[in-house]
Amino acid sequence: MVGKPNPYDSVAYPSFSFSATHPDRLAAMGILHGLSPAPVEQSRVLEIGCNDGANIVPMAYAIPGGQFVGFDLAHLPIERGLKQIRELKLQNVRLFQGNLLDVGRELGKFDYIIAHGLYAWVPEPVRDRLMAFCGELLSANGVAYVSYNTLPGGHLRTMIREMMLNAVDGVDDPEERVSGGLDFLRLLIATRQEDDAYRMLIEDQLKKMEKAGTHVTFHDEFAEAYHPVHFVHFVEHARKHGLQYLCEATLPPATDPAYRQEIRSALGRDSEADIIMLEQQLDYLRGRMYRETLLCRGDRALRRDFPAQHFRRLLFASQATLAPVQQSGAISFTSPRGIKMESNCPGITGLVEILAAKWPAALSFDEVAQQLMNAGIAFNADGVTLIMRLIVTKMIEIRTWKAPLATSVSNLPRASACARREARTKMRATTLLHERIAFEDPIVRSFFQLLDGTRDRRAILDALESEFPDRSTGELVAGIDPGLENFFRAALLEA
Repeated sequence: MVGKPNPYDSVAYPSFSFSATHPDRLAAMGILHGLSPAPVEQSRVLEIGCNDGANIVPMAYAIPGGQFVGFDLAHLPIERGLKQIRELKLQNVRLFQGNLLDVGRELGKFDYIIAHGLYAWVPEPVRDRLMAFCGELLSANGVAYVSYNTLPGGHLRTMIREMMLNAVDGVDDPEERVSGGLDFLRLLIATRQEDDAYRMLIEDQLKKMEKAGTHVTFHDEFAEAYHPVHFVHFVEHARKHGLQYLCEATLPPATDPAYRQEIRSALGRDSEADIIMLEQQLDYLRGRMYRETLLCRGDRALRRDFPAQHFRRLLFASQATLAPVQQSGAISFTSPRGIKMESNCPGITGLVEILAAKWPAALSFDEVAQQLMNAGIAFNADGVTLIMRLIVTKMIEIRTWKAPLATSVSNLPRASACARREARTKMRATTLLHERIAFEDPIVRSFFQLLDGTRDRRAILDALESEFPDRSTGELVAGIDPGLENFFRAALLEA
C-alpha cells in the first residue's frame, strides 16, 4: 500500500453516483453559457477523490468511447473499484491510489474534471493544489466541477461540528464519537422550547446526520479539516490558477431570488460585471451552505443571456406526467420531483407533450420545432423563452449526448450490466442517465437481475416462480410488463 493509513480505509465512506457531475451535464451547462466543450462520446474525464468508482465507473460503462481516470488517497476503496472494473470487463477506465500533492501533468489533459466533496474538507495546501491541478490539466474548452461548503450557511455546520467535537474529546472509537456527538445535540434540543429558533436549526441538522448514517457523519462532521468559504473567495482562488466561474452545475430553482428583478435592483448588482458579487449577496439571502460550481479556463468568452444559437446545440427531454385540468384548454404537468405547473399555452403544452412521449430519449431543438410545426404550433424566437422557463421549473432537462438507451421494451430485455451489478451489491443502481434508483423490494431486485438479454417474459416468469414459490403465478405475471416499463422509463434498459 502506498502512503500512510487513511481514515477512509478504516471507516468506509458510502459511495454513490452524482448526476450533477456527469460530463453530459457539464457539457450542457457549458454550451448554454457559450463554451464549445468536447463531445461527451470521445471525452477524457478525471475524478479526484473517486472513492471506489461508484460515480465514474457507470459513466465509463455508458460512454464506451470516452476515457476515464480516477484516483483516491485511500487504498481499500480503489481495490473495490478495480474489482468492479474487472467484473464488467471495462477497458476505458483506470483507477489508482494516489496523492493529489504527488500527481500532475503526467496524466495529460482532461475535458472534464470532477472534485466532489473535497475542497472544504482538506488542509489549505491541498485546496491550493486542487485548484492548481485543475488549472494545469483542464483542456482549452474543458469544464471542472468542484463542490464545496460555503458561507454564510457553513457557519451553522461549523458551530455544530465544534460542539460535537468538544463533547467527545478524548474518545477515539469512530462509532462512539458519532453517537456521543449526536447525543449531545439531542440533549441540547431537549433543553429548548419546541418553537425555539435555535432548537429548530439544530434539529434540522441532526435529522440530516441521522439519515446520512454513522460512516458519513464520522467523515463529514469529525474530519480533521473543515473550511467552508465565501463564494467570492472561491472564485478569487480559481482566478489565481487561470480559471473563471462558469456557473453552477444546475440552474437555480424557479423560486430563487436570482429571478426577482426587484431583488437584483435592490442589490445594485444587475450587470454582467457584477455577477460574482451578485451571487455572493444572493448567497446571504439564501443562507446557502453548499455549492456545486463549474469552472472553465479564464480566457474563454462566456454568455449569460442564453441566445437561441446555444439551444440549437442541445438536446431536450422530459419525463413530466400530464393531465387535463378544469380550466378550458389547460394542461397540468408534474415533474418527477413533484413540481406542478399548469398552462394553456399551446407552445408549452405541445413541447412538453412531445418530449414526454419520447422519454427517456431526447430530441434536438430542430426536431422539437419540426414536430410542433407539424402539429400546427408556431415555434419562433419565443421558443427559447418557453424552453428556458421549462428548464428552470425542472419540467424539461438539457443534454448533449444520446445515451445508449433501448428505444422500447424488447422481447429479450437487457438492463445495464453495471446497474445490475450495483443493485446486487448495494440495493440501488445508477441508470444510463446517471440517476440513482433504489431497489429495496427483493422481488423487484431479483426481477432486475434476470434482465441480461437472454430471457423472454416466459423465462423471466419461470425464474421468479422458482425463486419466490410463495407468490402466486398471477401476481408475478401481473408485475412483469409494468415492471419492464418502469425499468425502461428509468433509463435502465440498454440498446
